[in-house]
Amino acid sequence: MARLEDMDEGLASFLRDWETPDVPGSAWVTPPPAGERRVALISSAGLKLPGDRPFSEGSNDYRAIPAERAGDVVMDHISVSHDRTGFHHDVNIVFPLERLQELAKEGVIGSVADFHYSFMGATNPNEMEAKARQLAGVMKADGVNTVVLAPV
Repeated sequence: MARLEDMDEGLASFLRDWETPDVPGSAWVTPPPAGERRVALISSAGLKLPGDRPFSEGSNDYRAIPAERAGDVVMDHISVSHDRTGFHHDVNIVFPLERLQELAKEGVIGSVADFHYSFMGATNPNEMEAKARQLAGVMKADGVNTVVLAPV
């Protein structure tokens, strides 16, 4: 994990001054037993499939990634302060779908969803809310009752 004291002062200052939104209410619910969970993955790494529309600066939407195509994902996140090294060695660092599939195979979780999703993380969360709510409806219709968020 990067520490503010190890960063360029301009970036460290930007991050110290970043205003985070106050989100009212609680999104937490009591989940079903682990063996009954249908799990989807959401990454904020700006992942997409080749041929998908690229993310642009400030993108507030997401890209759907079918589980069977997870090995084809590319990272669309462009920033001088974003290190892609781990992603290039093992996609599970930012998109741990193989780990979820292992948990399902072992019976720890009920099942893994057929589709998973990625947002561009370097976006104001307030501007992402409408798309996040839309995606929640999509996942609910798919029977997803648990989401693993892989923030990058």
